[in-house]
Amino acid sequence: MSAAPRTARGEKTRRRLLEAAEHVFAAHGYHEASVSRITERAGVGQGTFYLYFATKLDVFNELVEDLNHRVRQAMSEGSRGATNRIEAERAGFAAFFRFTAEHPALYRVVREAELVSPDALRLHYSRIVEGYIDGLRDAAEEGEIGDIDPTVAAWALMGVGEMIGMRWVLWGDGDAAPGDPADPTASGTREVPPHVLDEMMRFIAGALGRPALVASPTPAPTPSTAPATDPRPAADHPDHQEES
Repeated sequence: MSAAPRTARGEKTRRRLLEAAEHVFAAHGYHEASVSRITERAGVGQGTFYLYFATKLDVFNELVEDLNHRVRQAMSEGSRGATNRIEAERAGFAAFFRFTAEHPALYRVVREAELVSPDALRLHYSRIVEGYIDGLRDAAEEGEIGDIDPTVAAWALMGVGEMIGMRWVLWGDGDAAPGDPADPTASGTREVPPHVLDEMMRFIAGALGRPALVASPTPAPTPSTAPATDPRPAADHPDHQEES
């Protein structure tokens, strides 16, 4: 287990080590990462590392927990102030996508946890879903969404957000070839296009039983093939002839 820093300076050093670990695990993967690479990136000696973390696995688990805390906080803050559940969903997902763009390591680190630390992986998703379930249950009681199982809906919606983020934030707009993902250490360069978020929300609103809460895009006017109507009264029209 990691040791809790006793001073503000110690907390700052621990934070620097976590940030370095985020970069190193994303760039090299768990097995190629090393304590020396992490400390070199953080600008501290290896002895300092062991003041805060017992092993490489220890800092990895701490990183998963840290990323989990920060992404949940970002989503919570993003959806604050929403007037209904559909608005909250959109704002929360938008915040998730922004966080992913800033911290693309989230995907690689969480996926590696499946083999490296399954308990950390399960805890990561469970913590996200716990709050999600409560929000959906409250929304159903208020009549803001349909009669759905909040647990099933929470897991399904989390999957939707994760896949959309991977496709458009992590891979970009189709510019990464299969087997050639975006640089997992690059950040802030990609985002989910507005039309993709719109379509995603139409899908989610329908799944939650409230499609009417998502405004459909206004279709562009199409040229009319009918002849223009002449505003003049029929009697004044040159083609009009009175019967004698």
